Amino acid sequence: MYKCHACGRQFQGGDRRSPQIIFRDYLEGKQTYAQLAAKYHCSARTIQRCIDKAKPGSLQKGITVANVVMDTTYFSDTGVMVFKNSLDGKTLLVRIVNNETVRGYVEGIEHIKGMGYSVQAIVADGRRGIFNAFKDIPVQLCHFHQVKTVSKYLTKRPKLKASKELRQLSLLLKCSDRRSFENSLDVWYAKWHETLDERTFFEKDGQERSTYTHMNLRKAYRSLRRNMPHLFVFEEWRELNIPNTTNCLDGHFSDLKNKLRNHNGLSRRRKVKMIMEYFST
Repeated sequence: MYKCHACGRQFQGGDRRSPQIIFRDYLEGKQTYAQLAAKYHCSARTIQRCIDKAKPGSLQKGITVANVVMDTTYFSDTGVMVFKNSLDGKTLLVRIVNNETVRGYVEGIEHIKGMGYSVQAIVADGRRGIFNAFKDIPVQLCHFHQVKTVSKYLTKRPKLKASKELRQLSLLLKCSDRRSFENSLDVWYAKWHETLDERTFFEKDGQERSTYTHMNLRKAYRSLRRNMPHLFVFEEWRELNIPNTTNCLDGHFSDLKNKLRNHNGLSRRRKVKMIMEYFST
């Protein structure tokens, strides 16, 4: 604050510190509070106050027809459910959640409809119950998540030959059409169905019991077979231009995690503010 000795008027000189600019500097860069304080010639506490004053930007509305890509990720103790329109790349809705639930996705889609959007298709990770929740909207299961499911059961380096072949088949999903992929799965099953049906016998409580020998292999195969109706929805509705993965969100999640990693120790309130600001741009 300065005072004119001639007229007695007080005024503020120098560069004004914009909370929004400082907030963006903190989000985009790797500077600590101390480094930003040196840059703006103030104390670290002043930088913290500026960040607290800044308001996250609002989501920009794009076209009103949407193919909604939706997924949830976690940043330590904070879950973030994001809905994005693949047709124009705009983020439609961001919700802070404790857990990823089908109900959360249903509420999110209803909210987006209430904003005036016409939801013509959905791309999701295939969470149990998601397809029944949206019977009136085409739902594409993300190929990347399907491959992850297969790898979860078989690992990335399976030892059993049947498992190796099934995992290699799953990796071809992204470049296959339904007919060729389903035919390949049928061929695999014809070759390995006896292995799938192998049983291990053991005695328990004086009785002979048995279980499937290759249970994880069965689970991986059943996952592909069960999800087949939802793996090629993008092919059935080509005119809608539906993506077959949630990769447009996964890239954002990775980038945001890297940015937050630069600022370890953030309070949950400041972390949520940074997340909301990130998706508003």
